[in-house]
Amino acid sequence: MDFYQELGYLVLGSRLRRLSEQFLSAVNAVYEQQGIPFDASWFPVFYLLEQRPGLSIRQLSNTLHISHSAASQLTSQLQQKGLVVLQVSTQDGRRRQLHFTPAGQALLARVKPIWQAIAPALREACDQDKSQYLLQALTQLEASLQQQPLLNRINHKLAQL
Repeated sequence: MDFYQELGYLVLGSRLRRLSEQFLSAVNAVYEQQGIPFDASWFPVFYLLEQRPGLSIRQLSNTLHISHSAASQLTSQLQQKGLVVLQVSTQDGRRRQLHFTPAGQALLARVKPIWQAIAPALREACDQDKSQYLLQALTQLEASLQQQPLLNRINHKLAQL
């Protein structure tokens, strides 16, 4: 039995991180094979910005459930690459909105076919090994931890020791 499987729930976070790293590595390898200078970590921003041009950094952080600082750092990274710009909103001069540059739009057009291949490839992998309920289980776990955070659960168990 695999070390991680043997430890069960004790290493759930480590297993999820390991799975995430394997996934991101494979996707980045596809981008590299296709000669596309794109990092899988940029996907959420590119996807959201295509769907909702003009997002603020706060809207981005709220939608992705990441800190404002993390959203700002990701945005800065994309700005340095010349893929996005922050522009002052025409409706509210205090608000800055995120938009693709022409280079960002061109890159988006190149990565979209890759995205169209990722979902069915993963669906096939999940169907093949009977893990088709993975997304449902993750959604349920996220909801459960939203209702009562893991920190609270652990502290409650510690108090019982």
